[in-house]
Amino acid sequence: MTTDKKSLREELSGLLGDQLVSVQERLGETTVVVKAADMLSVLTQMRDADGLLFSQMTDLCGMDYSEYGDGAWQGKRFAVVYQLLSIVHNRRLRVRVFAEEDDFPVLASVAPIWPGANWFEREAFDLFGIIFTGHPDLRRILTDYGFVGNPFRKDFPLSGHVEMRYDPEQQRVVYQPVTVEPRVVTPRIMREETYGSN
Repeated sequence: MTTDKKSLREELSGLLGDQLVSVQERLGETTVVVKAADMLSVLTQMRDADGLLFSQMTDLCGMDYSEYGDGAWQGKRFAVVYQLLSIVHNRRLRVRVFAEEDDFPVLASVAPIWPGANWFEREAFDLFGIIFTGHPDLRRILTDYGFVGNPFRKDFPLSGHVEMRYDPEQQRVVYQPVTVEPRVVTPRIMREETYGSN
């Protein structure tokens, strides 16, 4: 296994060289960081190169690093992580690409490379607000069209901005300001005198 991962790192470094920002061994998988400007050419090579042949993208997810490491994170705020699978070589690879702008995160769509990325990119757009240029149909997929904001961003309020309800008088769905009162949840405390008495 170690030899296989070492050969994967060597293959990636040999083929892509300075297009790779970093190559790390973490959580039992090889993780590669690629610049946003190079991502389409790098991911296409990862799919097509004989030594790699990552023919499947099994997952794609958005990430918000704004509070990562208890606020100690110093890099870009938004990233997309791609999970790739090479069936021919029986290997997995994690690829991370950071959006250049924190205020308006934009990355290129990988749907032309792996068509299965279509709905994953729509999810990352809907929940994180990451724009994918070149996507064939970039629109919300989980929240409704009137939804305000991106609920997986770390700065999105837990109760949201508005709530939706059915109004029987108007016979339609209406939006209104959130009526949920913020409250502090007090954890259950175990005391020694009652511990294990049940």
